[in-house]
Amino acid sequence: MNFNYEIVKECPKTKARAGIFHTPHGDIKTPVFMPVGTQATVKGLTVEQLDALGAQIILSNTYHLYLRPGHEIVKQAGGLHKFMNWNKPILTDSGGFQVFSLSSLRKISDEGVEFRSHLNGAKHFISPEKDMEIQEALGADIIMAFDQCTEAGCSYDQALRARDVTKLWLERCFKAHQNDTQMLFPIVQGNIYKDLREICVKDCLPYAKCGIAIGGLSVGEEKCVMYDILDFLHPLLPHDQPRYLMGVGSPDCLVEGYARGVDMMDCVLPTRIARNGTAFTKKGKMVIKNAIYKDDFRVIEDDCDCYACKNHYTRAYIRHLINAGEMLGAQLLSMHNLRALTRIAEECRNAILGDYFKDYYDDFVANYDLSKSRF
Repeated sequence: MNFNYEIVKECPKTKARAGIFHTPHGDIKTPVFMPVGTQATVKGLTVEQLDALGAQIILSNTYHLYLRPGHEIVKQAGGLHKFMNWNKPILTDSGGFQVFSLSSLRKISDEGVEFRSHLNGAKHFISPEKDMEIQEALGADIIMAFDQCTEAGCSYDQALRARDVTKLWLERCFKAHQNDTQMLFPIVQGNIYKDLREICVKDCLPYAKCGIAIGGLSVGEEKCVMYDILDFLHPLLPHDQPRYLMGVGSPDCLVEGYARGVDMMDCVLPTRIARNGTAFTKKGKMVIKNAIYKDDFRVIEDDCDCYACKNHYTRAYIRHLINAGEMLGAQLLSMHNLRALTRIAEECRNAILGDYFKDYYDDFVANYDLSKSRF
């Protein structure tokens, strides 16, 4: 077995836990935030910069890499680790969410998904078996089962149909998956319907060998609904396996997710909002491109140890770069935002190990502004 998860400590006042996830490319200390490198790169950053800001594992996406440059090219390069020069763990999403969200022309059947590329309109078909073939060629340490995600507001019948398809595809993914250097995570779907979520957990349990994912959240529902679903799922999920909440990654969601027993989280949000001139802080979002920062010569956040803040790149300067369309502005904000999230994960872990996580949680929630920036 190339994978193992050990729980080091649990917080008795919450559901939070600290652990170590052993993988072929190194150990992952949990809870962890995972930067997203959709197309084998975290936008604007080198792997050396990612390492410096504390990234332990990064994600890439099967859908995008299948379309460009092609999984066979990545395989010829020796897999994603060599292709992108990253020697730590990698996780690949199955591409199911992208197939359903990016392609307006798609046909879902028990056999798989027929869709048209968002790049050139070419027709493609991905079955569970094909998805496993692609992910094996990409060579990530952790791979996801091919699943059907549903959008917020979908009907019960739509969620039920997606559950049936997800179960069928999971069984076929498991049969097709033969590489013991890759860990296959099943994905719990079911939208906001708790009975479907419970059924989906039961569907996944026989296939959850060292990890399980929670999908279909943060797709448009209120955050309180997401937290309620996480609370509901907590006692149903395997206790001794890492739990991965997919596609969720604002500072408040990290702390709330970890408090509910989530071990792994990821999101494109930190780099996406960076390109739009917005920074994460422990008090809320800061829209640096706004005019109030034009003569603000403070760093983004006083106690931050990211590259931008340590080297005194000011709010005024970064604002100028963003508004002038200079790439450096987005790069500096991306480094800050990713470090902000990896640091929160580190602080949560330290708080769990030090028996003060509940105090950390209470202090964070009291000071984090969910509305506009306080600055």
